[in-house]
Amino acid sequence: MPANPASALPADSPAAISEVAVAGLSAAGQSAAAQSEFSFTVGTRLAESCAPSAAQESANGGEFLGRTGTITTPHGVIQTPAFIAVGTKATVKSVLPESMAELGAQALLANAYHLYLQPGADILDEAGGLGAFMNWSGPTFTDSGGFQVMSLGSGFKKVIDMKSVDSSGPDDAVAPGKERLAHIDDDGVWFKSHLNGDRHRFSPEISMQVQHQIGADIMFAFDELTTLQNSRGYQEESLERTRLWALRCLDEHFRLTTEREGKPYQALFGVIQGAQYEDLRRKACRDLGAMNFDGYGIGGALEKENLGTIVRWCNEELPEDKPRHLLGISEPDDIFTAIENGADTFDCVSPTRVARNSAFYTPTGRYNLSGAKYKRDFGPLQDGCDCYACANYSRAYIHHLFKAKEMLSATLISIHNERFVVKMVDDARLAIEAGTFFEFKAETLAQYYS
Repeated sequence: MPANPASALPADSPAAISEVAVAGLSAAGQSAAAQSEFSFTVGTRLAESCAPSAAQESANGGEFLGRTGTITTPHGVIQTPAFIAVGTKATVKSVLPESMAELGAQALLANAYHLYLQPGADILDEAGGLGAFMNWSGPTFTDSGGFQVMSLGSGFKKVIDMKSVDSSGPDDAVAPGKERLAHIDDDGVWFKSHLNGDRHRFSPEISMQVQHQIGADIMFAFDELTTLQNSRGYQEESLERTRLWALRCLDEHFRLTTEREGKPYQALFGVIQGAQYEDLRRKACRDLGAMNFDGYGIGGALEKENLGTIVRWCNEELPEDKPRHLLGISEPDDIFTAIENGADTFDCVSPTRVARNSAFYTPTGRYNLSGAKYKRDFGPLQDGCDCYACANYSRAYIHHLFKAKEMLSATLISIHNERFVVKMVDDARLAIEAGTFFEFKAETLAQYYS
């Protein structure tokens, strides 16, 4: 288990924030050359290429902010919009990195919390960074670990309820029958490892140190995750805490960039919170948008029915010349809603998670391969799909693998599911450029949800 680096850090109390900000400006100046290794350029704007009608804009609640673009990193470019496949522990579960490249994935996202606990960020640093460690030559992302610290620390495992608004309960609620493993204060979070119960400390500075050692091209500032169950008062308190943490993350980021001269530049994205409240979302975007971040992540509680509205609020405020990443979505309707309201990239574990339960995507919906009707079905998972699994294996064979509890079933279905989502987003990007996005969206969703 890695050593806790908290004891080696200088004091990072809120009282020192003003000094931190001043120091950050100095470090930022010294790191300007390194920062230039990362860039984003806007390509085709949805509102210009597709000329939405007044009725379409009214139904959307405002102007369509979608666009194509190019993110340039030290390890390659990402053409946006793009789906970023999740490789939580430096692996997309059950799928080789080479297979991810073959199916068209442009970048992978790993999790700082999990890699900090195992094998340890120092191991990845010694290996040459995340990409070298996992044999992936393309761009990489890491999240800050904030989501896992808060969600696992509250006993909710990997899922927090984002479907309903109910602030009648306590702000420090935990899952039934669980103990609270995470305790937050203004300086950071104490938490117990979900692996063995060891006590650890995450702060903005520690998160930056961990992510710099992991070495991804794009990383996220440490933030406090809130849910739709938190009170308005707590959301306001948390938003201010995240704002102050963002300043500290920037300062430590630029300090480490200068200290680790010679390493490829790692872009830092600020994370936007504010739950379902328009004024809080817009305030967060204005506050962090004025800081020297390379891009922005839209996170926290997002009601599905209001996802597009919240993304649009944020992107109306955020700098237009910087990329925006929406954390944690992959359902087709959510993807199209996010794209048309200005999300450039997004990630989700769903394609591989559902694959392990035998679920596979097709243009006409998601199906479960464990059903008896597939026992003698010798067709591919999806007719016309160009993925490795569909080109070489039948539904009957993969059904057999699943029933026999063979791990290869998860591998083959995961390859197909990742290809399905990656291609859908690629096709949406091409449709924006061709001026046919709204027709493509309508046809795709009508068929999928028929």
